[in-house]
Amino acid sequence: MEYRNLGASGLRVPVLSFGAGTFGGSGPLFGAWGNTDAEEARRFVDICLEAGVNLFDTADVYSAGASEEVLGQAIRGRRNAVLISTKTALPMGEGPQDWGTSRARLIRATEDALRRLETDYIDLLQLHAFDASTPVEEVLSTLDSLVAAGKIRYVGVSNFSGWELMKSLAAAERWGHPRYVAHQVYYSLAGRDYEWELMPLGADQGVGALVWSPLGWGRLTGKIRRGEPLPVASRLHETAQYGPPVDDERLFDIIEVLDSIAAETGKTVPQIAINWLLGRPTVSSVIIGARNEDQLRQNLGAADWSLSKDQIERLDAVSAVTAPYPYFPYRRQKGFALLNPPIV
Repeated sequence: MEYRNLGASGLRVPVLSFGAGTFGGSGPLFGAWGNTDAEEARRFVDICLEAGVNLFDTADVYSAGASEEVLGQAIRGRRNAVLISTKTALPMGEGPQDWGTSRARLIRATEDALRRLETDYIDLLQLHAFDASTPVEEVLSTLDSLVAAGKIRYVGVSNFSGWELMKSLAAAERWGHPRYVAHQVYYSLAGRDYEWELMPLGADQGVGALVWSPLGWGRLTGKIRRGEPLPVASRLHETAQYGPPVDDERLFDIIEVLDSIAAETGKTVPQIAINWLLGRPTVSSVIIGARNEDQLRQNLGAADWSLSKDQIERLDAVSAVTAPYPYFPYRRQKGFALLNPPIV
């Protein structure tokens, strides 16, 4: 397994990490993802560690804390062998202190996560959303105190816009607080919006991408085809409304190219879709999930090999979309390359 530094930090993470959203799954969204109990979760952790995957990602909002609890049970007795990433900010209740990233909420949320995970430190704490009602200086100073107390090792964010992330990084620089080193983002062949602003920002500021939903919210599994109904077992029947939008015709075009490359390489459609992401700039790790052992082993097979230059170019071309304003006007002109050299 290849390891990369997480952004500009010294934390080395595997290029594939495991998303524990299926652990303890309940409710209309997370229950549809899966309902992995502690025994099966421990088996998943065994398989991941055997493959060199030691980063496990969860969040307090996943099944109202059950995901963290099951992960804590699954890694019991081997805490030093794993890296834990969790997230907080989204509502965990109806009260005024049950959401956001105020000082009170962050401290309580961190203590609750530590208890559920059965650990005394979190390797990476990410803010699950930007809280516009709390000054960034308050957020950052609180995270600073949690790092100083040894309860958090590194800090990151998830689903921030460009200005939200840059404002936070500037404030951290000004006041000497820990900088965000990770941005957990949606990025896939079916959704390349990350590239317009957040990727250049990450490259410039040393913020590594942790990619969620690399299979386009379950659309790039190889089971969806043009002119055919959704498979009966697809979770899209229950969860499509919660996920990122995807244009169906463009999706089917992408799948057809994936199919042709699968025939050439002997790899599966999901393995090709994930492998393409591993070659993209700023990507530190791609988060894979699984509802069963077969899915997990298949997704782990996405690493340690490379697509050819021709195959990458075909995937780039079929998945490309016109950039939104203000990015598109000059991309068609020769001078753009001088102003914005390629990200490498």
